[in-house]
Amino acid sequence: MKTGKLKTAKLAFLVSLALTVAAQAQETPKGDAKNGEMLFKRNGCYQCHGTQGAGASTGPAIGQKPTAIPWVVFSNEVRNPVDQMPPYSSKVVSDQELADIFAYTLTFPGPVTKADAKGLLDR
Repeated sequence: MKTGKLKTAKLAFLVSLALTVAAQAQETPKGDAKNGEMLFKRNGCYQCHGTQGAGASTGPAIGQKPTAIPWVVFSNEVRNPVDQMPPYSSKVVSDQELADIFAYTLTFPGPVTKADAKGLLDR
């Protein structure tokens, strides 16, 4: 990663962190997870983030409990991405549709823990 991109990424992280703190004061909009699932697929989100938000070589994990991304960070990243993700303006994905996609990401299972993996190996 070039120095300029690294500085931009660090700045984006700090902004996201500040927005996370602000998110505690901002309510998450009500979304329809069922519609969000359809939109997640239709808009190709799964291609980079995986069908269950676990991420892939082309995109990070999103929405995984217990470390789900706060609404304000999620919406800011979708509207104004820092990295290779294309921006999804409100003309492409409405605010309600974005809330629906966010609600869908909250249904994703959490990552497999070491205890889970050990339990699977012990069978």
